[in-house]
Amino acid sequence: MTQSNKNWPAFLDQPESRRLEFKETFPKGDKVAQTAAAFANGAGGRIVFGVKDSPRQIIGIPEDQLFKTEQRITSCIFDLCAPSIVPEIYFQSVENKSLLVVEIYPGAQKPYGIKKSGRPKEVYIRVGASNRKASAETIEALERQRRKVSFDALTAYGCPAEDVDLSHLKKAFKAQTGRNIGKTQLINMGLFQKEQGRQCPTNAALLLSESPALKKFFPYAKIECARFKGTDRRIFLDQATIEGPIHENVEPCIAFIKKNIALGATIGEIYRKDRWEYPLEAIREALINAVIHRDYAILGSDIKVAIYDDMLEITSPGPLPDALSVEELGTGRSEIRNRVLAPIFKDLKLIEAWGSGIRKMHAELSNYPEIQLVLKEAGQTFQVQFRKTGIEGTKPAPSRDQVGTKLAPSRHQVGTKLTLNRNQVNLLIKCKKPLSIFELMQIFNRSDRTKFRRGIISPLLEMGLLEMTDPKRPNNPKQKYRTTKKGQEAIKDQKAD
Repeated sequence: MTQSNKNWPAFLDQPESRRLEFKETFPKGDKVAQTAAAFANGAGGRIVFGVKDSPRQIIGIPEDQLFKTEQRITSCIFDLCAPSIVPEIYFQSVENKSLLVVEIYPGAQKPYGIKKSGRPKEVYIRVGASNRKASAETIEALERQRRKVSFDALTAYGCPAEDVDLSHLKKAFKAQTGRNIGKTQLINMGLFQKEQGRQCPTNAALLLSESPALKKFFPYAKIECARFKGTDRRIFLDQATIEGPIHENVEPCIAFIKKNIALGATIGEIYRKDRWEYPLEAIREALINAVIHRDYAILGSDIKVAIYDDMLEITSPGPLPDALSVEELGTGRSEIRNRVLAPIFKDLKLIEAWGSGIRKMHAELSNYPEIQLVLKEAGQTFQVQFRKTGIEGTKPAPSRDQVGTKLAPSRHQVGTKLTLNRNQVNLLIKCKKPLSIFELMQIFNRSDRTKFRRGIISPLLEMGLLEMTDPKRPNNPKQKYRTTKKGQEAIKDQKAD
């Protein structure tokens, strides 16, 4: 045991998480051993004794109890955990009070669990800030980690080789590399394995295939896209399901996003040309990362793209790999979960260099000062959020935990200066006299009525800047639109800016 010289360690300012737990005193039962096993099965972690978590308060451990508590911790972990876990335990002095810190490192003999007399051991994992009993699928994943075998490299038993159609992949591979993929290459790439004299497809081959086998074996290897009204998920405005070979799923997602975000110009001196509401290249990088790094062994979960008034969010099944923390993202460090798929994505030029995706996102966001990039683990998922924070000096966008409260206004409640694009301003100017949607579409040279209504007219109606001449019959074929007094004031405000 060693004595720390730090006065205020950084972990005391952090919330409990997948890698951190606070204990006011030594608990009864096997709670400490459960946490130690869960940390060893995951990314490692730290148990801090002598700290009350909620509200956070330094309690300390009496000097005459320090060594006794250390012995209890050591005995509990060593006696109850299997395989054996050897923790590192040290003192931490804070505000003249003594804490005991227990460091658990990622284990090499996974899965770790709690010994039970006459029964199989109970395996635990860390989900957020709590310990959970591992499912059979999770235990299999932990055993693969011990053997250093990725899920995409496993043979897809029950799927005949002739049921796997890789024609799309072969065509794309030829276009990007100039090379053909034959039977030998399929084995070298890890897409097929020889077993008992015949070729058998791997999970990676199914995920890259254009065949019914993909949907049969991996029904959740898809991306669900949704555009919501406001800042919560109560009302859908648009939905799409992207299925098929996973290397072809990114561009349809980008098309959906383009359909549901604005293309315009911010009125003022900050931006001087048309641009998308969100940085599309950064979003493309986030989508590629979600597809290549998601955990395909997790059944019942798909990638989700959610667009709100104040945020675009991409959620991918599976937390970060155990050896990688959120803080290390963007430093160039990379941990590959799908070791067969990753090199293929690189050959297809979907990935430029390992560990470069987050840095590219930050580079793209340098031109979007009103968008904040948030990377976080949420339970057994990883999320990338592009949050609207307004121009410099405004408050950051609220998290989803605040949705529905007075602290979380929608985009249309925070004023018009930051939400009107050039097309909307021009429409308000044109509608000083009533005009039908067909007249407006001719003025703006638009052919898609639904997209024109959703992208320009509906937001102005919701903000009260535009009104219908016959509001009681919104579907009246003779319906026209005119600018309200509030809309005329908004035009003056934009001109003043």
